[in-house]
Amino acid sequence: MVKHFDDFEVEVVQNLKDGKGYVTIIRLLEEEDFLGKGKLFGKAIIKPGNSIGYHQHKKDQETYYILNGHAMYNDNGKEVFLESGDFTICGPGEFHSIEAIGDEDLEFLMLILNE
Repeated sequence: MVKHFDDFEVEVVQNLKDGKGYVTIIRLLEEEDFLGKGKLFGKAIIKPGNSIGYHQHKKDQETYYILNGHAMYNDNGKEVFLESGDFTICGPGEFHSIEAIGDEDLEFLMLILNE
């Protein structure tokens, strides 16, 4: 299978998880592509000052791989600066959030897998 850019679902989500502003998500895989093992593989784009709010993962885990930009990431209550090449894992029962900081868009891959 080959997917071209025009094939991807693009979603603009306001106040994602009670975050600030909006997040653009380009869904690289659909839920049915995971064979029951996941929910989301996509690219997120967040404008400076916008964020995904602090939330808990209960029966899944989420990873972020930073492609471009800078972020303030909240890892279970501890704030950590992220930049290109950094990777995060938020496991079942854990909490996280991410905010774009600086002058450029924050772009990262996001993957949610079932427990």
